[in-house]
Amino acid sequence: MKKYLLILPLLLLFQCKEKTTSKETTKKPIVGVITEKAMVVCAREEASKIGLDVMRKGGNAFDAMIATDLALAVSYPFAGNIGGGGFMVYRTKDGKIGALDYREKAPLATHHDFYLDKEGNVIPDKSTLGANAVGVPGTIAGLFKVHEKFGTIPFKELIQPAINMAKRGVIVTKKQAEAIEKYKAGFKKANHRTILLDKNWKAGDTIKYIQLAKTLERIRDNGRDEFYKGKTADILVSYLKDLGGVITKEDLAKYEAKWRKPISFTYKDTKIISMSPPSSGGICLAQILKTIEPYNIKQYQHNSVKYVQLITEAERRAYADRAYFLGDSDFIHIAIDSLISSDYLKNRMRNFSWNKANTSAEIAHGKLNGLESNETTHYSIVDQFGNAVAVTTTLNGAYGSKVYVKEGGFLLNNEMDDFSIKPGFANSYGLVGAEANAVAPEKRMLSSMSPTIVEQNGKLKMVLGSPGGSTIITSVMQNILNVIEFNMGMQESVSQPRFHHQWLPDNIRFELTFNKTIFPKLEQLGYSIEQANAPVIGKVDAILVLPNGKLEAGADPRGDDKAAGF
Repeated sequence: MKKYLLILPLLLLFQCKEKTTSKETTKKPIVGVITEKAMVVCAREEASKIGLDVMRKGGNAFDAMIATDLALAVSYPFAGNIGGGGFMVYRTKDGKIGALDYREKAPLATHHDFYLDKEGNVIPDKSTLGANAVGVPGTIAGLFKVHEKFGTIPFKELIQPAINMAKRGVIVTKKQAEAIEKYKAGFKKANHRTILLDKNWKAGDTIKYIQLAKTLERIRDNGRDEFYKGKTADILVSYLKDLGGVITKEDLAKYEAKWRKPISFTYKDTKIISMSPPSSGGICLAQILKTIEPYNIKQYQHNSVKYVQLITEAERRAYADRAYFLGDSDFIHIAIDSLISSDYLKNRMRNFSWNKANTSAEIAHGKLNGLESNETTHYSIVDQFGNAVAVTTTLNGAYGSKVYVKEGGFLLNNEMDDFSIKPGFANSYGLVGAEANAVAPEKRMLSSMSPTIVEQNGKLKMVLGSPGGSTIITSVMQNILNVIEFNMGMQESVSQPRFHHQWLPDNIRFELTFNKTIFPKLEQLGYSIEQANAPVIGKVDAILVLPNGKLEAGADPRGDDKAAGF
């Protein structure tokens, strides 16, 4: 009898530990902004309000997308841009879906070994800092492409609020002041001269972007070709040439944004629509979610040991496949159907065990029968007509290449680092790539950007996405699970602590706010825990359609993100 009395408390203790592994579940749910008809959620309140104003005037989600994007280029130069690129996934009011690729491209003068020295070693900083890190920008081409197909308000009216803001100035937030200070050395190294952001900006100061306003006015007056063939193109090419860059007027003139077929798949009773290559987002999302689907993850406590373990092993395999198989589908064949088939994914998990961690050394890419950046920004829009837009846009690294076109008033990307600059060599996000993503002229570099729309019972359910380089995919995936499997509200969902595994390096990254009580058990199973390099994993901005038809925002508290709606 005494033996049983001793065992019982131990069993109860074990059960209690499993039930309380997630701190956040004990907190009172956080409810986001709720509105009746329309909503914008993005990285800066000023941009959200500008997008919303467009819809108040009768514009649709696509009009609001253009205005919001341009407003972010002014108010959020950390990632908002006209010198970068991005992806858009959309769902119209009548259920039609599609995607736009305005990802940057490699300049004509680049080649397979462009970032290697004569000995075949990677040249430090060449793909990340300065003029040779810059891919041919796609943002302006993308915005005009959207307007051409879906716009209902003249482009001149959509760009004017950003012009006005640039002239009026933007108030610096605390987080923005810290970011500017952090990257000043990079600005100096990349430009060899002082730039607007070199000033000792403090929270509460107002930055006026006069040169950017002039550039936007030229685009307003002269259209898309101003950026790719006009004075702005001359300014951009001339400055890059002075810095030793290789982008030419021909590169700019040849650039085109492209309509793509999005990746669409089902997870239980939901349909998920996400970005296709050259984004890896849709394929990796499908692989992870369809891998865990047979396990009924809802039976495990949110963020518990088994929850983390199962998702980690699915992520490990998806990112191994990403490294080997994915790239620009205009240059390579990608067996999408094979990669996301249930039989293939089941076979990938054949050596999974609850009793011991797999290692990334033993998990290579799968065998088929046939064959990004912490400093991105995402915004989600739903309009009063029922159209939905998910957009992720980026300069790649924080302030991109740090190259600031002074006369043009804008920063340029460092997207060239998203190529496999040397197969097997990790980029700035630790992602390892293969020949599928090698550098080639006019090729689009692989991305992790995952603008995503979720349907349930044939109706719009969620619009979401995130910045975060390689962590974008896993941030989006966890928020889908939070809502679909654990019935969280949108704000409650985006506020949850997150974790991430990407095959290599072989560790699980946890945000600092994550409940650490599960770490000893994970380590006992053979998992390596990493927190030093993961203070923030993603900044998800999302919209959830509630059962009563109202919209709830999820504006990520990790940034200055805000929602606006009516």
